[in-house]
Amino acid sequence: MQTVIEELPLLLQGVAVTLRISLLVIVAGTVAGMFGGLGLLYGPRWLRALLRGIVDIVRGLPLLVTIFIIFYVPPALGIEINGFAAVVFALSLFAGAHISEIVRGTVSAVARGQTDAARALGLTFWPRIWYVIVPQALPAIIPPWTNTAIEMVKGSSLAYLVSVSELLFQTYKIVGRTGAAMELYIAAALLYFGMNFALSRAGIWLERRVRYAT
Repeated sequence: MQTVIEELPLLLQGVAVTLRISLLVIVAGTVAGMFGGLGLLYGPRWLRALLRGIVDIVRGLPLLVTIFIIFYVPPALGIEINGFAAVVFALSLFAGAHISEIVRGTVSAVARGQTDAARALGLTFWPRIWYVIVPQALPAIIPPWTNTAIEMVKGSSLAYLVSVSELLFQTYKIVGRTGAAMELYIAAALLYFGMNFALSRAGIWLERRVRYAT
């Protein structure tokens, strides 16, 4: 316990990097997933085919493989990319692919009559989507979106394999220096649990607010 207290500032530095990665990934993945899901539903045939291929490939690859591809392939082509950017990009692709499927499934479940009613009111395509269809799909989107966000926080731990100083990598370095493996990894587990628990409760609160608003 004494070691954990002494090394807490370094652990919290790792938490800060983990939160930074997670926030960037959740925002980028949500935006990509929203447009990806709508593209799968309403895009022209070539765009639907392209998006379907990307979503299926990304969802079919282990996350670690995606990180390694993005970290090692661009430098081989003369494009420099650091570990942090590679992890954020890989996790954003992964989150975007999963959220695309969430959006596609939930939006397609909205009753067809809602679209017909919005069209009868004279709304063009994008106003129909953003003001009529998506708000009705949001209560169904938020629970699986929250699960995906939590998975991204946990997935950020893979960043240690490309030497990004997030929480797990910081813990690993401290263990190598102090030898106090059990207590430090338990402390890291509790910190991960705290972040994900807070995210889970935020998702539940957001779901309730959206259901109340709609």
